[in-house]
Amino acid sequence: MAFPSASGYTNLPNGNFTPEIFSQKVLKFFRRASVVEDITNTDYAGEIENYGDTVRIIKEPTITVSSYSRGATVSPQDLADDQITMVVDQANAFAFKIDDIEERQSHVNFEALATSSGAYSLKRKYDATVLDAMVTNAGINGESGASVQQVSGIGTLATPLSVSTGDIAVNTMLAMARALDDQSVPEENRFFVAPPAFYETLFSAGSKFAEVQVTGDQTSPLRNGLVMQGMIAGMKCYKTTALNDSGTDIVTLTGLGAGENAILAGHMSSTATASHIAKTEVVRDTGTFSDIVRGLHVFGSKVLRPESLVRGVVAL
Repeated sequence: MAFPSASGYTNLPNGNFTPEIFSQKVLKFFRRASVVEDITNTDYAGEIENYGDTVRIIKEPTITVSSYSRGATVSPQDLADDQITMVVDQANAFAFKIDDIEERQSHVNFEALATSSGAYSLKRKYDATVLDAMVTNAGINGESGASVQQVSGIGTLATPLSVSTGDIAVNTMLAMARALDDQSVPEENRFFVAPPAFYETLFSAGSKFAEVQVTGDQTSPLRNGLVMQGMIAGMKCYKTTALNDSGTDIVTLTGLGAGENAILAGHMSSTATASHIAKTEVVRDTGTFSDIVRGLHVFGSKVLRPESLVRGVVAL
């Protein structure tokens, strides 16, 4: 952009003495934090290689305990060898093209930059897909047809719970933790996932949220707006925009209306995931002087224990 000149001033009239400067620092998209890898069982990830692979998981048998009197005959039970099948049946891909002239003349490495963005986009879609399966198959929820247990006070698909105060948010989390207790779900490796707006309300709870029995801390610090390293109601807390009611790559639970948000509590063993970047490659375009960069992500997920997942539906 040339500087303005005074009337009649004709020195260096074209303004070419002020060159345009292109920054090599690139403005990147915001990266949404991934939560699925932290809240699911990934023990089977090393057993898959390709789209269509199947992992068969043997369920732990349930042992029956009966009363015993001295001298009574004890009849051994037959052990069940039930299995759950997880199929790597989902895949996402990206592809883009960089012309040789563009690559040579560009002031930034667009190939590396776009590949990084593509990998992030794959993970974002992966998060939304797996979380959708988890909230859909949660066996504990507020619906009358819950497959494991119906819990009141955590909202339903037609009637979400209005979370207007921090106290309501805390009470909702406590109710969901209690539901896990009722199913004898281990306290270790429990998690809670909610959209950012839920935590905005939660951290406004003031004195109640500072109570030791809620935070589990030895002291009672007031919290700020960040999800902390500690626990609430015995659950590690995660936030994700995948549970927002609008936006890109969000959970699309059937029956979830506008302005309604799903929240989820559970145990890490509830869901198994297996994820594998099958291909990241550069190939020559046959029609132009260009490189085509493409990536393929294959994955599978399976809810193994619906009794260890609690779904709430809230209006924020």
